[in-house]
Amino acid sequence: MSDPAASGAPPRRPWLMALPLAGFVALATLFWFGLHEGDPSKIPSALIGRPAPQTALPALPGLVADGSQVPGLDPGAFKGKVSLVNVWASWCVPCHEEAPLLVQLGQDKRLQLVGINYKDSADNARRFLGRYGNPFGIVGVDGNGRAAIEWGIYGVPETFIIGRDGTILYKLVGPVTPENINTVLKAEINKALKAGS
Repeated sequence: MSDPAASGAPPRRPWLMALPLAGFVALATLFWFGLHEGDPSKIPSALIGRPAPQTALPALPGLVADGSQVPGLDPGAFKGKVSLVNVWASWCVPCHEEAPLLVQLGQDKRLQLVGINYKDSADNARRFLGRYGNPFGIVGVDGNGRAAIEWGIYGVPETFIIGRDGTILYKLVGPVTPENINTVLKAEINKALKAGS
């Protein structure tokens, strides 16, 4: 066996070859923990404290309440009322889970519930509301997703609380759940109702 120093070849350092792999594993671990850290419903929104988007949306065709068509979204509808805006779709599984809770919230006549139906067919959206009950006094149709972009939607469902002055006060990413409806959402609604009253 010959001595590498005597032959003029550089000495082998196998640990140097493991450095890139160790670096990759370290970065992957950091990204993994970063993705799973915290509550995804607390993703900050750049719209908090700003006026609700001035997005007019057409009514959901054929959606009737008390014998008349449920209106679409007119941005002026937010003025003077505390509003809860929920972005939903019939194809969204968590939307089905939160629907009974929204119906419960809809019984609170101190606030106005507004639905934005996201990239859905009119028939499926009407069936969805027929199945659970329609908590919304206003339902706007966002057929192409443009309004969702203006509202800064990450994915459905998402819920906003709008103050009487038309300002976005709170955003809940993800579904309304039995856990967050009382501890988070109703508390934020009550804050909005007390402000400016």
